[in-house]
Amino acid sequence: MKKLKLGLPTGSLQDATIKVFERAGFKIYVSGRSYFPAIDDDEIEPVLLRAQEMSRYVEEEALDCGITGADWVQENGSKVISLADLVYAKQSSVKVRWVLAVSEKSPIKTTKDLRGKRIATELVNVTKKYFKKQKIKADVEFSWGATEAKVADGLVDAVVELTETGSSLRAHKLRIVDTICESTTQFIANKRAVQDPWKKNKMDQIVMLLKGAITADNMVGLKMNVENKNLKKVLKLLTSLQDPTVSSLSRKNWAAVEIVINEGTVRTLIPKLKKSGAQGIIEYPLNKLIY
Repeated sequence: MKKLKLGLPTGSLQDATIKVFERAGFKIYVSGRSYFPAIDDDEIEPVLLRAQEMSRYVEEEALDCGITGADWVQENGSKVISLADLVYAKQSSVKVRWVLAVSEKSPIKTTKDLRGKRIATELVNVTKKYFKKQKIKADVEFSWGATEAKVADGLVDAVVELTETGSSLRAHKLRIVDTICESTTQFIANKRAVQDPWKKNKMDQIVMLLKGAITADNMVGLKMNVENKNLKKVLKLLTSLQDPTVSSLSRKNWAAVEIVINEGTVRTLIPKLKKSGAQGIIEYPLNKLIY
């Protein structure tokens, strides 16, 4: 039997990735310290790896494909193919950022003020390219962790750190000077795997199901019964969101209406639907939404 060697990220992305796979229909079982989880698909051979290393192993063909951040692909300079962006956050517009930050009390205001200064980060190569592009000579060193604390302790002048909302940086009393780059989670593959028809088809299936699960994460379905005389009022509330499905009921002069909408609109929409004559309103969660 052919196998697809799939890299799954450990660390901060691990739980979110496994949850997305579960919603997509794949059960993944991680036991103890094993780097080889089980999955209920005999055609997939999963391996747990650090996101920072994933693109190197995919490029070297030790893995056919894997999930990692675009930032680490860029950091490693890996020549891999991105098959999809996978934005796990419910707010699908959210991207993580690598930002240049200094102490709140620091006199440093702009990137130019870091000329000749020391900066700590995990994202060394990308940071060096950033300063080179700015034509600023600075000492960029690799940080093994606790990066934010190094500014507070006076060990470095600035850090380049990953953030979504900036709350962690504010908690450490750091101030953002500039954004180095943005990143999303990506499903990547190597050229050989993409050129293999069986593997490419298998990867396309996985990507389709994962994207369907992610899209459905902040969506719900609504079903309701509406008397024909109230149908126009109800549809007026719904058609501004998406085109609903309308079908006749066995009960004369009544219709069944069904729609998929953003979860955030439901709490204000349902009272309006009820007021407009909708009855038997049912809200239900979605596992996957595939267009």
